[in-house]
Amino acid sequence: FIGAGRVSCALGVVFARAGWPVAAIASRDETNRARFLELVPGAHAVPSVAAIADDVDLVFVTVPDDAVADVAAQLRLYAGQAAVHTSGALDSSALEPARAAGTQGGSFHPMVAFADQEAAVAALPGATVAVEGDEELVVLLAQLASDIGAQPVRLPPTGKTAYHAAAVLGGGGVIGLLDGVAEVARGAGLDEAGALAIYVPLIRQALTNAENMGIENALTGPFVRGDVGTIRGHLEAMRRLAPGAVEMYRATATRELDLAVGRGAITEEQALPLRRLLEDG
Repeated sequence: FIGAGRVSCALGVVFARAGWPVAAIASRDETNRARFLELVPGAHAVPSVAAIADDVDLVFVTVPDDAVADVAAQLRLYAGQAAVHTSGALDSSALEPARAAGTQGGSFHPMVAFADQEAAVAALPGATVAVEGDEELVVLLAQLASDIGAQPVRLPPTGKTAYHAAAVLGGGGVIGLLDGVAEVARGAGLDEAGALAIYVPLIRQALTNAENMGIENALTGPFVRGDVGTIRGHLEAMRRLAPGAVEMYRATATRELDLAVGRGAITEEQALPLRRLLEDG
């Protein structure tokens, strides 16, 4: 591994548990490097990015997206070796500077939130892993994903950015939405803990319904009923009590309205006053 942050530590642990030997770690961060070696006892530290190619057949580049190109410029693969990065947004071409004749490149992106180390390790078995790159390497990466208990999904290089944008909406986007929920709930006298206790179960139920029924059919609430007065009241209250969440409400409400019309819950004629209300803010 190149980089000893949360991603590499979690992957190192699950790879080793699955019987894939993790041989080496290169990291400039002494604390992170020590933690990696503690978690993955079979590994040893190497002094530089360039030196890691002397010790392994498959290199995982687990650094922030903006640092991948710099690492690739320092790494030189030998024939028979491969390099893989874990970026969700970049495709395997980001590793091109490291490649030579007879080498391969790919990407391996687990759909896991790595905010907590132990939770990430627990979540990796059963997670989805997007794999992309050279054909022979992709087969190997899919096997690696399967061996840790994950579900490999192959993506074309041109699909990586859209795939990652959807992941950001599904991960960080939900946290951003929760922050908006908490802001609005403060207007009702609830602190963050109280808001989470009330609204997270509702969110879980909505997610379960979407999984079981499809997104369109899972929609409930005032947009399905065409309740203009209710939405007007929401907007008026939010402008007074939670102005920072108004734009988020309008954006999500517009999507909800489109879903309601799309499934035939209300007609476009019934939706028109709601659209005007949302446009006026």
